[in-house]
Amino acid sequence: MLFQGIVLATAGFCQLAAAAQAFQKVEFTNVGFNGSFTPVKSIKNPDKDSCSCTVDDAEWFTGSNAPISAGVSVHFRGPLTLHKFAFYNSSEFSIGDNRTSADWNRVAYYDASSQTADNVTFLTNAGTDSPVLGKALTFATSNGTGASSSASVLAENTLLSSDDEFSIFSNITCPKSGTGKSCGVYRSGITAYHGFSGVTKMFLFEFEMPTETQSNSSSFSYYDMPAIWLLNEHIPRTSQYPTDANCSCWASGCGEFDIFEVMNGTERNHLYSTFHTFQGIEDLGTGIQASGYISRDTSSTMKGGVVFDSQGNTVVFVSNSTTFNETITPETLNGLVENFSSDESYSTQLASISATLPSTTSKSNAFSLFEKRAGNLWFYFFTFITSVAHTLLI
Repeated sequence: MLFQGIVLATAGFCQLAAAAQAFQKVEFTNVGFNGSFTPVKSIKNPDKDSCSCTVDDAEWFTGSNAPISAGVSVHFRGPLTLHKFAFYNSSEFSIGDNRTSADWNRVAYYDASSQTADNVTFLTNAGTDSPVLGKALTFATSNGTGASSSASVLAENTLLSSDDEFSIFSNITCPKSGTGKSCGVYRSGITAYHGFSGVTKMFLFEFEMPTETQSNSSSFSYYDMPAIWLLNEHIPRTSQYPTDANCSCWASGCGEFDIFEVMNGTERNHLYSTFHTFQGIEDLGTGIQASGYISRDTSSTMKGGVVFDSQGNTVVFVSNSTTFNETITPETLNGLVENFSSDESYSTQLASISATLPSTTSKSNAFSLFEKRAGNLWFYFFTFITSVAHTLLI
């Protein structure tokens, strides 16, 4: 690599400064804007051909990392084996600034070898099938893809095959479905949990992405195309792959971020990072993709993740020095993500969007239920309160 690529994402196209090549760190700057999406208001006849959905009034978001600052679920597609997962919050963190940054606190953790699953719920789309909504979200069995009647922990060395998926949510159950409630409207009968929220957050992974051993055929949609990505938590609770766009907030821009994703069969060993938001673009499907990629190691374990700092910087990285400690200091994390030379890093600057939020419209500033901070007593007894409330609301 001869230089660091810089990309300015503008309406309708990206002006590339370098051809796609391998890096160890992929960064996005100026992340977050004032915008809105339309949440699902109702889902009628979910299990029938006549299923239909309506959308509610626009819900506005603003600030650094928006709309990914809202609650998100974490999704995995094979071929992939997950060894460790961790989610962190920080009250303040800026890339490269140790003086004003605070520690990172681990809020959720999974370790396959010890079968630890703290504030982690494994779900998968293996429930009732719908011609419009697809298969419903349900508890996953220990192999990650089967339907279970209760929560299970993903078994050690579980290997997802091509097309197979599971997701991770928190262990905080949703209240009854409904507009204006914390989980909004969601599909009836599903296993519904909150995702992971907070403006300043980090996801770390230890995983393998081996080459698919099965022969390719027309039965595969994503043959040998593994991925790890984030979705606005509302999406999987209504429908991840609907045939009616009104049955998900995805098409209106509620938010997706692909952390490590193989995009096509000709680049099976290239992991790209992409924002699927309307920050300066109109083609949500293509999204804002960094031209630089991270190499997929098909024979060894990979460690890395994504950091969303308080200033609108998003950093995706891989490093064997990645740790999963309960607390990570600013010095440790900055030492990790800043320890890449310019020819190992790729930066993409997102467009600046000017939009005025209407004062009479509902807003979302992604208040985090998980952050430890002064006055936020919810962090310490939210699980108890939501359990009681959930019982009363059912």
